[in-house]
Amino acid sequence: MSEREEKFEKMLQAIQKEYDDTVSKMEKMKVEGKSKTVTYKQLMSTKLMLQNMLSRYEIYGLM
Repeated sequence: MSEREEKFEKMLQAIQKEYDDTVSKMEKMKVEGKSKTVTYKQLMSTKLMLQNMLSRYEIYGLM
């Protein structure tokens, strides 16, 4: 595997981890009744951005 491919894989794993962490935080906040807070809305924005990135990787056959 080339250095570039290794960097790509590392980036992809980081994005997937951040997405999973964000979803977990959102679920916890929702259970706590904090789904109308600014923090929750910021997490939603982050989730959508990460989801978009992962979708693009999938579209281009990189996943």
